[in-house]
Amino acid sequence: MSNLARAVELLETGAWQQAHEIVQEDKSALAAWLHGIVHTLEGDLDNAQYWYRKADRVFRGPAAVQEELAAARRSLPE
Repeated sequence: MSNLARAVELLETGAWQQAHEIVQEDKSALAAWLHGIVHTLEGDLDNAQYWYRKADRVFRGPAAVQEELAAARRSLPE
């Protein structure tokens, strides 16, 4: 399992602190998107919006976190 796949798995279980440790080490757009999801889950929405911009994605807010996680899972390389 890749590190980013592990981060998605952790986010799906609510372990955003552990996922944060993984995504902050990766410089990819997918990691930036996941980083935005991490900060959304922790309630730091200003920081979440920053990471969504870095990922070139639209920030949809806390209500869309589960949809964002599902989309991120589909975006993982096989």
